[in-house]
Amino acid sequence: MTATGEGIPLPPADAEGLYAERHDRFGGEADVLAAQSTRLANIRLTLFLVALALVVWGLWASLAPVLGLAALCLVGFGVIVARHRRVERERRRTAALAEINREAVARVRRDWDALPLRHDTRPEPGHPYAQDLDLFGRASLLHLLEAVGTRPGADALAGWLATPADLATVAERQAAVAELAPGVEWRDDLLRRARGPGGEHPEAAAFLAWAEDSPWLTRQPALLWAARISPLLLVVLGIAHAVGAIAYPLWLVPFAANMLLGWRLAGPAVQTLQRVELLTRRFGAYADALELVAATPFSAPALGRVHAATTADGVAAAEQIRRLHRITIFAQPPSSLLYTLIETSTLWNVHVLAALEGWQARVGRHARGWLVALGEAEALSALARLAHDNPDWAVPRFAPSGPSLVADALAHPLINGAVRVANDVEIGPPGTFLLVTGSNMAGKSTLLRSVGANVVLAQAGAPVCAARMALPPVNLWTSMRVQDSLAEGVSFFMAELQRLKQIVDAADADASSTGSTVAGAAPNSAGADVDSPAASVAAANAPEDVREPPRRLLYLLDEILQGTNTAERQIAARRIIRLLVARGAIGAVSTHDLTLADVEDLGRAAQAIHLTETVAEDGAGPLMAFDYRVRPGIARSTNALRLLELVGLPSE
Repeated sequence: MTATGEGIPLPPADAEGLYAERHDRFGGEADVLAAQSTRLANIRLTLFLVALALVVWGLWASLAPVLGLAALCLVGFGVIVARHRRVERERRRTAALAEINREAVARVRRDWDALPLRHDTRPEPGHPYAQDLDLFGRASLLHLLEAVGTRPGADALAGWLATPADLATVAERQAAVAELAPGVEWRDDLLRRARGPGGEHPEAAAFLAWAEDSPWLTRQPALLWAARISPLLLVVLGIAHAVGAIAYPLWLVPFAANMLLGWRLAGPAVQTLQRVELLTRRFGAYADALELVAATPFSAPALGRVHAATTADGVAAAEQIRRLHRITIFAQPPSSLLYTLIETSTLWNVHVLAALEGWQARVGRHARGWLVALGEAEALSALARLAHDNPDWAVPRFAPSGPSLVADALAHPLINGAVRVANDVEIGPPGTFLLVTGSNMAGKSTLLRSVGANVVLAQAGAPVCAARMALPPVNLWTSMRVQDSLAEGVSFFMAELQRLKQIVDAADADASSTGSTVAGAAPNSAGADVDSPAASVAAANAPEDVREPPRRLLYLLDEILQGTNTAERQIAARRIIRLLVARGAIGAVSTHDLTLADVEDLGRAAQAIHLTETVAEDGAGPLMAFDYRVRPGIARSTNALRLLELVGLPSE
């Protein structure tokens, strides 16, 4: 387990220029179309007013030619209305694409203030790494990847970051990302369609609850058939009575039946129709995006499954959603002046509800699968955008039986490519740990977070911010930003101990599944043999199984146990590291304690690296600079007192 000190700066991708050009082009087109739309709006208003004036004049003066001219104006009005709608639709499309590419520029620059934060996901308490590695929130991995327009897309991305995928799934996602990465137009079109007119994430949970529920009206077949037959009898008997075919007003019987059925059914029908109509408008925002996915042929297996899931009973999901919308627009609102007359004569809304429940019974069970498929398509598109925007990033390689994580030119993915600094890092094999020392602000925490963030990306199926990365499947645990809890009465020190206990317990569980405990002395930095059980060695070199291999625990500990005195902190920290090393876990520990590895067994296990600063003097005092380069060995300098001087605090 080593880390070399020659960092390789990662050049910024040329995607920024592409997105800037697309933003300017679409923005210019949107401005031209907006001007056209304004002109057409004025023309249609003028034609309508002229037609109205001609109608009034023609009727008042009984001038047929004037009425004919008014008719021509109305025809022209209709033509302009249709043209205006097409221009407005195209204006909205180009304006949305301009905004998408503006956000893409901000994403490449890591300009978090200019990049809207659309998700509200927050880390779950006790998650192994979400809080420490900035998975969610502003300037997070999800913020970087959040080129999605639907709630299922955002939820899929959040789930992929929070839960590592099995190796087969990772391989399928990598193949899908490779296929989608060159398709800038397709990805932008998917995002535009998914966002819909409002540009927000419509909530589908309530709609799915209805779609998957049992129909209400069709569970009452007697009432349903009565509602179908009674209006028909009313019409037949009413006509018969009007033409004298029957002498008595027998139509009053079905009319009374309609009144009773309306009293029993119309109220619940209206409530259901109003609720479903609102939900359908939100759910309908997904139809255009599903249509694009269904219309695109894919070769990657993951994308092929997504494509197949966008149909139900041989009909595309988008068409099924539009059918549902067409049903709901026939509903008669209670505010209508003719509502009472229509309902008492036809029970109209009851029939609309029956048609709605027919859709619910036939198709509703497929709706969740459509959204899952759309969410996966969006999430894969977001990962592909990351790959496209960073062509110098690597596709990580997983070695199920490998003992170490090895990365060349690894850097933090959330830092702008023009300023981030990359380093070569190796963590492993079991029986060792990476000891990271250095002065304040030198970059120890950033190095550990760089490792963790890239491991999260790798196990989600994304490219990583490195020139090369190979790793075994790992269970990642971190302890970096532990907080106390006033509500639970837990001090900072106790909260950190509880976190470290979770990590040790996880290492115990992983050691039981992998048989990778390490006994005896660990190797020194020159690579001496590990005195470990033969079973562990055999397991490490065994042929790879077709089943999912067990995961090795990877821990990242940053300045642990700061909440107690120095002597006890040193003893406790050494004890915890011994436990993790003995259980075959691999990991890295950053510390200001330059004596942590002075004990013989930890000295043999530690692979020491450090980061440092350079100090120069000028007339105004000391100047301090950091290059964030990893160097071998223990740090030999400190800078706390110099930092006191730099901020203007007096020194003794």
